[in-house]
Amino acid sequence: MDPALVVGVLVVLFAVFTVLKSVRIVPQARARNVERLGRYHRTLQPGLNFVIPYIDRVYPVLDLREQVVSFRPQPVITEDNLVVEIDTVLYFQITDPRAAAYEIANYIQAIEQLTVTTLRNVIGSMDLEKTLTSRDTINSQLRGVLDEATGKWGIRVNRVEIKAIDPPQTIKDAMEKQMRAERDKRAAILTAEGQRQSQILTAEGDKQSAILRAEGERSAAILKAQGQSQAIDEVFQAVHRNDPDPKLLAYQYLQVLPELAKGEGNTFWVIPGEVTSALQNVSRAFTESLPRSAATREVPRHDREAEQEAAQAQRAAAEAVAEAADADPTSGGPRQLGPGPVTPDALAHLTEEHAPQQEQTRRPGS
Repeated sequence: MDPALVVGVLVVLFAVFTVLKSVRIVPQARARNVERLGRYHRTLQPGLNFVIPYIDRVYPVLDLREQVVSFRPQPVITEDNLVVEIDTVLYFQITDPRAAAYEIANYIQAIEQLTVTTLRNVIGSMDLEKTLTSRDTINSQLRGVLDEATGKWGIRVNRVEIKAIDPPQTIKDAMEKQMRAERDKRAAILTAEGQRQSQILTAEGDKQSAILRAEGERSAAILKAQGQSQAIDEVFQAVHRNDPDPKLLAYQYLQVLPELAKGEGNTFWVIPGEVTSALQNVSRAFTESLPRSAATREVPRHDREAEQEAAQAQRAAAEAVAEAADADPTSGGPRQLGPGPVTPDALAHLTEEHAPQQEQTRRPGS
């Protein structure tokens, strides 16, 4: 092979390689630092860039997007001397590629160590209960310290989050027992409040029911008394309007006597002492000459004989009842309270025997 041809091929390949090394394409949201003869020269921007081969040195790509770093759980001692494991998450972004490359050798490790020390300072001034309930305060304090320290490194800390706070297992058990006791206490209080409210409502209901029942009974008693009063008043007014005499009242008293013998368990009954005077008044009422009323004056003459017969029948009935009242009481009965006891059968028999004559007397025109 011709040596000149070989040299020509090598020169062409070298030229192509040199051209390729002079061209650098940087993706969007990325950056690359360039050193010329060992000194920082410039930062390549996203897009097509040209450098001088063999003179300019291009460093690896730096990501300008927001990045997330999760650190290992770190043991931290609280103010009440308890060791807790705290796991943190860091959100940061490179704002100055030159400072990030030349101001700090390893910014990830530097941020992690700074986070640990800041956490120990913040948590060391809090007890366990406050640590568990003050995550926002811890996050804000961490972010302030980290943002101030990483500003000169060309890094902006956007957010610091505490992912987990793990106390010792014994503390977890004690906290669980405490929470269970608190829940049991609240449940017992709520149950007692419910029972108290239920009893109060039941008592109120019973009170209202008793009040309404009493008012109803009072109203019923008042209405009943008013009805009885009106009935008595009507009877009283009717009696006074018709102006009855003692003879009529004695006759009404006699008519009530058969009602005393209607009881199923009555074997004998006692006639009060007023019966004798009542019978005498009835007897006088049928024997004496009574004044004629307006209705009596209108009775025809041919009915007078029927009235006399009815009067004789009534007089015979009254005499029979009087004789029964004068009879001796039956053996084994109670002591006589009036003129004498009268058996229910005898009085009922006398009443049935003279009932037609009384009906003729009440209806003289029949």
